[in-house]
Amino acid sequence: MGKRLFSVSIILAVVLAALGSSAAVSETQSWPRRSVKFILPLGAGSATDIAARLFADRLSARWNKPVVIENRPGGDGLVAISAFVASHDEHTFLLTPTGSFTTHPFLRKALPYEPEDLIPIVQMANAIVTVAVPESLKVNSLADLVALARRQPGELNWASPTGITDFVFASFLKNAGLSMPKVPYRDFVQALNDLAEGRIQIMVSSFSIVRPQVEAGKVKIVALVSRERAPFLPNVPTAVELGYPTLAYDGLVGLFGPKEITEDMRERIAADVRGVSRSALASCHARKRVGHQADPIAPTAHRLIAVIAADVPAVQEVELGLSSLLERVGFEIAGHQSSEATDVWHSIEFARRPSLVDQSRA
Repeated sequence: MGKRLFSVSIILAVVLAALGSSAAVSETQSWPRRSVKFILPLGAGSATDIAARLFADRLSARWNKPVVIENRPGGDGLVAISAFVASHDEHTFLLTPTGSFTTHPFLRKALPYEPEDLIPIVQMANAIVTVAVPESLKVNSLADLVALARRQPGELNWASPTGITDFVFASFLKNAGLSMPKVPYRDFVQALNDLAEGRIQIMVSSFSIVRPQVEAGKVKIVALVSRERAPFLPNVPTAVELGYPTLAYDGLVGLFGPKEITEDMRERIAADVRGVSRSALASCHARKRVGHQADPIAPTAHRLIAVIAADVPAVQEVELGLSSLLERVGFEIAGHQSSEATDVWHSIEFARRPSLVDQSRA
């Protein structure tokens, strides 16, 4: 299936699901009959994980059943998505950043799931995405960072979670004319120590990941990738404000149900999530800990669908930029699948710093 067709199918499938489901009211009222599971594509300590646990505690109280968080990182989110799709269980849900699957058609030749396997229920969070550098780098702004990268082409390196953040930052590098290697991590949370010690120079991630080292004074944030300023980081500008419009992405986190889920069930669960959201993220401290905006909830599945749909054209545009980047560094991408092309790009960049690659994969 073509990349554009698959991307459009994501939107079409969820819209049809939103309009076509029906169910007996009694079934909705009796749910849940046992413990509920949220499967996450990220490890413990990520923004999504922290938010999931805050919500899980309050939903457990509301539903009178345990809500279990199951972390299934790896495979660009496919490990978690595959486990969720295989469950066929009305008590198992996928809680994931929407960017984890909007990029899949551009990175994978074949996927183990279809768009209609992921039925949007509600947006649960909007994670603040940041550009962070070590204090030792002695840069105080995104402009300083760009200037340093231009003076030292290929000498600075960066890390980010695989997915849409990868795409967005790669596009930023291309448009700014910067040459910068990327370092991969199996467990991205481990990248924070390397950033604090100066082994990597740039980290693009949710604020919740970098927060401990920011508070320890070892890492500073030079810009927000999120489109709006964060209430708990009032003095940190967005990249868009600083004149970099391609470096913009909101870390939206959605709850998705199986394709068997009914319309009544979706509405019931969405209402319950909205009901506990105020207490889950009521304080500025909680929002800062999770790294989320104050009002994270898309109130309906239709709103979440619209949010996902808005990401697809942006990813398509960035994918063209990534292809141009590959061509610029001397590789003919014709005949390569997108996943192969991305692997080639990574291999080129990593060849410049083999010691970092070895450390990151250890």
